[in-house]
Amino acid sequence: MARGVRKSSLEKLQKELADVQESIQQHKNSIAELIEKEKEIQEKISLEQFKEVSSILDQQKMSITELKELLISRTK
Repeated sequence: MARGVRKSSLEKLQKELADVQESIQQHKNSIAELIEKEKEIQEKISLEQFKEVSSILDQQKMSITELKELLISRTK
């Protein structure tokens, strides 16, 4: 029973190269998605930190300008 034409070494290597290139592209896409997710998480963290500071300012009945002046005066 014939199974078809046997692939040459060149054809095997070309197929292997194509598979490797496809795998590389998939990993690049995954990395790009992870980088985007990282940015989104960092933005959410920054927002949460700002919310915490804003809450503290409200509790202390301070404005952002007053906080800025306080921080500047402490560095002198």
